[in-house]
Amino acid sequence: MISLSACTSVDYAGLSPSVTTVSAKPRYGDSDPITAWQGGAPFGFPVHGVDIAKYQGDLDWKTLKQQGVEFAFIKATEGGDLLDPMYAKHTSGARQAGIANSAYHFYYFCTPARKQAEWFIRNVPRIRGSLPHVLDMEWNPHSPTCKLRPPAAVVRREMEIFMRMIERHYGKRPIIYTTVDFHEENLAGHFKNDSFWLRSVKAHPKVTYPGRPFTFWQYTGTGRVKGATGDIDLNVFHGSRDQWREWVKRSTR
Repeated sequence: MISLSACTSVDYAGLSPSVTTVSAKPRYGDSDPITAWQGGAPFGFPVHGVDIAKYQGDLDWKTLKQQGVEFAFIKATEGGDLLDPMYAKHTSGARQAGIANSAYHFYYFCTPARKQAEWFIRNVPRIRGSLPHVLDMEWNPHSPTCKLRPPAAVVRREMEIFMRMIERHYGKRPIIYTTVDFHEENLAGHFKNDSFWLRSVKAHPKVTYPGRPFTFWQYTGTGRVKGATGDIDLNVFHGSRDQWREWVKRSTR
């Protein structure tokens, strides 16, 4: 991993929140709740957010804000030719409500990384105050058009191409979103200087991703929040409220 210059990198790792993750109660509903969290629950973290795509449809962003949603990761693109039809509307709604946000790209293993980065750049404008964008890396066994699973070294090489292009264009290194199986097979021990957003729906990420520092934790895909109809992904920032303010200040320069 190359060392990034201070002008383009953000120090995401090493957060050590002084919050409890065991005894706190859920802030939001869940259509399929977990009653026992191995290693600690997410509910004690003070900063919560959502990630969304076209499937959530229209959202009442003002109500989401009133419910304590403080950040949103919004799907923009997939592969080299798909644009989420709700991206612009969702982004506008989040911004108007004062919810910190950025876009994410769902990676497609049958299209070169360079073409995917070019597609993302073509469709996601530079917006002052945006959080770092996100590269969503996970296997998609249900894809009707691409069953390819490249070797881990190829995955990492292509990821680096995408991430460098995004960093050059937007001035910020993207966050890496991933799942337990994909991380184990491709990412464990690599990208040590990057920020991670980890999916873990039954246990604390320290259990499911041992040794991996992380910035965001996606803890359910079946959350229920006023302002959204049906299930929605819920997340927490891995830190205290003071750390959140400092992180946002540094990452939105």
